[in-house]
Amino acid sequence: MQAHNTTGDYRDSIKASIRLVLWTLAWAATLALAKFGPGALWDSRQPVASGAAVAANLVVGIGWIVAFTRFLRGIDELQRKIVQDALAITLGVGFVGGFAYVVADAAGLVAFDVDIAVFSALLGVAYMIAFVVGKIRYR
Repeated sequence: MQAHNTTGDYRDSIKASIRLVLWTLAWAATLALAKFGPGALWDSRQPVASGAAVAANLVVGIGWIVAFTRFLRGIDELQRKIVQDALAITLGVGFVGGFAYVVADAAGLVAFDVDIAVFSALLGVAYMIAFVVGKIRYR
């Protein structure tokens, strides 16, 4: 039977967390480049530059997904459960809230358009609340 190396496990978790942070920052930077580059850095009528920025964002986004899955594998079981529970709640909020908005809009009940950034912020808030509640619950 092999003994667990807790110091090594802790270091691996820290490395995975740092990689996830770096990939998240890189993804956010390429997203900002794709969003604000046309008009700010290059002429908005240059589809090659805009296409390259979107492609870079997609490639870095795939790297972020890989980094996130490695992060999940690197954390302990309790932390993984808290994160997975928070992700499940966030997915539910996304589906229920998103489809409720679509149905309400189709029925003519929506008086204003909601930007996708607002929806993304809603999901971020739902995740953070669910994560904090999970941390408190499993204290």
